[in-house]
Amino acid sequence: MTAPRARGARRPQSIREVVENGLCIGCGLCEALGPDQWRMVVTPQGRLRPAPCGTADPAVDAAILEACPGTVAEAEAEQGARVDPVWGAWRHMGEAWAGDADIRFRAATGGVLTALGVHLLTTGKADFILHCAADPDRPMRSRWVMSDTAEQVVARAGSRYGPSDTLAGLEAALARARPFAIIAKPCDAGAVRARAKADPRLDRWLVALLVMVCGGASDLGKSWQVLEEFGIEEDELSLFRYRGYGNPGRTRVETQDGRAFEKTYNQMWGDAAGWHIQTRCKLCPDAIGEAADIAAADIWPDGAPVGEDAGFNGVIVRTARGGALFDAAVAAGDLVGGREHGPRDYDHFQPHQVHKKRAMAARLRGLRAAAKPHYAHAGLRLEALDSGDRAEEAGARRRAEGGRFAERMPSRVAKRA
Repeated sequence: MTAPRARGARRPQSIREVVENGLCIGCGLCEALGPDQWRMVVTPQGRLRPAPCGTADPAVDAAILEACPGTVAEAEAEQGARVDPVWGAWRHMGEAWAGDADIRFRAATGGVLTALGVHLLTTGKADFILHCAADPDRPMRSRWVMSDTAEQVVARAGSRYGPSDTLAGLEAALARARPFAIIAKPCDAGAVRARAKADPRLDRWLVALLVMVCGGASDLGKSWQVLEEFGIEEDELSLFRYRGYGNPGRTRVETQDGRAFEKTYNQMWGDAAGWHIQTRCKLCPDAIGEAADIAAADIWPDGAPVGEDAGFNGVIVRTARGGALFDAAVAAGDLVGGREHGPRDYDHFQPHQVHKKRAMAARLRGLRAAAKPHYAHAGLRLEALDSGDRAEEAGARRRAEGGRFAERMPSRVAKRA
């Protein structure tokens, strides 16, 4: 059973309160469940946020809030899984990469998530994949898509370092009443699991929930800086590829008139202070995908690449369903398994995740001291991992009281056509 939710937390009581306190990650669930009340828009700060577009419906908003990552974050260890204090439930940890050389090259890192999507479609285990991809009209930005073929999944491969509202497509996916998988962020996976408690269609039709271990979702500010550096306007773009075509791959920008520009991964992301990470990510209790069936991770020593290589993912299999999928993909040659890992290997690969997990209880205490709301949580071991870091607590309180986490609710917009 899921552990009781944390006491002392004041959950946001409205979608407006989620947004205005910096707890929204722009997952898109508002638009999926309440398309007549909410529409996802890009704010002047380059974030995806729900904007009101119709008459308020308290019942719809209550259903959204029951699964919103700004109000609840939970994970439940499946019986038979091992549980690590930091990395949570796991059945297998190890190295893997796509069996297809082209997928391995084109996709981010080793192409594991792309290869799993291809395997699900080609074997008929899923009829389509709900995920995000570059918007063909605005290639720096992302949009949710449903890929019906392996070719579509491969064409849409690659990391998207910016806001994504994959769950805005959740209701459209469920309306198909066909088996499907989701590839998304860890916070999206948590929202899907929470929503499944109220919507039995998810248990019936969702065959796999796959995520990347997430370093945080940037707003578009970082991307706008790249355009400014190269002297490009966004409407001139024909391509904005954040990663891929190698591991970690270069950021590549192309314009409609044939110009091209590149930055190495370290040039793009070497200075963490310039990542433009959204507030909810800094308060994230589960960036490691504990609600997923399988999580794929970068496995660079000390968390940073030292050059280009052929591409290797770390894989954390969390559920029996995820284990069956992983084993079948390896048996079919869609994935190749490498050396085995353990949780302490991931401490080394992703030290920033260890720090964040241990710091989160202190950051949430800082919010409470500032009389600010935050999500309720369960099953994520935050109290057991509590570092007791007074500086983290004081820093979160100072930022909250100083308005650093505050956002403005978008103005009313027209309903989506």
